[in-house]
Amino acid sequence: MALLLSTQHHRLLLPFPSLHQDLPSYCPTIRYPLKRRLPNASLNAPPESRLNFDLKEGQHRHFHKLPSGLNMEVIVQTGFREETSETVPPKPPLVFVHGSFHAAWCWSVHWLPFFSSFGYDCYALSLLGQGESDVPVGQIPGSLQTHTRDVANFIQEVLPLPPVLLGHSFGGLVVQSYISNMISGHANSKSGEDMHRQLAGAVLVCSVPPTGNSGLITRYIFSKPVAAFKVTLSLAAKAFATSLSLCKETFFSPNMDDHQVKQYQELMKESSKVPLFDLRKLNATLPIPLVPKDSVDILVMGGTDDLIVDYQGIEETAKFYGVSPVRVEGVAHDMMLDSAWEKGANVILSWLGELDKELVS
Repeated sequence: MALLLSTQHHRLLLPFPSLHQDLPSYCPTIRYPLKRRLPNASLNAPPESRLNFDLKEGQHRHFHKLPSGLNMEVIVQTGFREETSETVPPKPPLVFVHGSFHAAWCWSVHWLPFFSSFGYDCYALSLLGQGESDVPVGQIPGSLQTHTRDVANFIQEVLPLPPVLLGHSFGGLVVQSYISNMISGHANSKSGEDMHRQLAGAVLVCSVPPTGNSGLITRYIFSKPVAAFKVTLSLAAKAFATSLSLCKETFFSPNMDDHQVKQYQELMKESSKVPLFDLRKLNATLPIPLVPKDSVDILVMGGTDDLIVDYQGIEETAKFYGVSPVRVEGVAHDMMLDSAWEKGANVILSWLGELDKELVS
């Protein structure tokens, strides 16, 4: 099995085992590359990107070949390490899963550079049919089961260490499904081995609750009818793609620069070649099966200005996992892209610091 690595200028064909060790790493200021060398590889002209998005320095795009034969986009940014850090225990890699109308790019703007500067290897995935990933046969949306299986295959085939799995919005449901399968052992490969490797931890960012979004919608209709109308218009009718003001109100804080919102709006319009889920089929598979408390270290967090997933929804998810939710003030649904993106990033960084201590103790 091989790995296609694409930078801004060329494409490389690499074997999977060399992924973690051979990608170049950069310090926080992106000025001092560590002394790592890419192996000899055949160079090919890169395919024309479907999205108008340039990777940041130190980031690389590659394509993970799934058992189905389809390619899943992965944007990688290797964590900075001091030259003398060989005796320091390795940090868990971070794997990011996006929600609807997004793709791997949404993590690479701020959070990949941020967390990699603190030594974390970062991998942002584009689920099938989204971003630069291949589209499933028949142009059909994926299911919770297929998306979870694809994430599990990537983790099993590529990562050398148990990762922290981070999911945003509907991507949070994929993370919850992974946790359930990991704990129950129901999703086994043909060889009888569990595909869902143990996680070092999980982070749910403005996540859809384990019961799905039906409870959110019902609650909005009776308690916030105007918000319910706007969310339905924006997402179900995809009016966010044509109305800048509605896109801003749905995903971002009021103080977000309109020019920046416009850039993200264009990327969202281009990101979903097919819907992330068939919602009717998705709801038929919910709720997520209950897992034992303390079965995995998990952080549940949400923004106070989130129009899509209200804080009651965040509390529902936190209660499901037996943890206390973290309320991030002044941040909207797209926490990783919002004007105050550092607030959520710092909450996660603090939590990761405590997790690192547990992993080495």
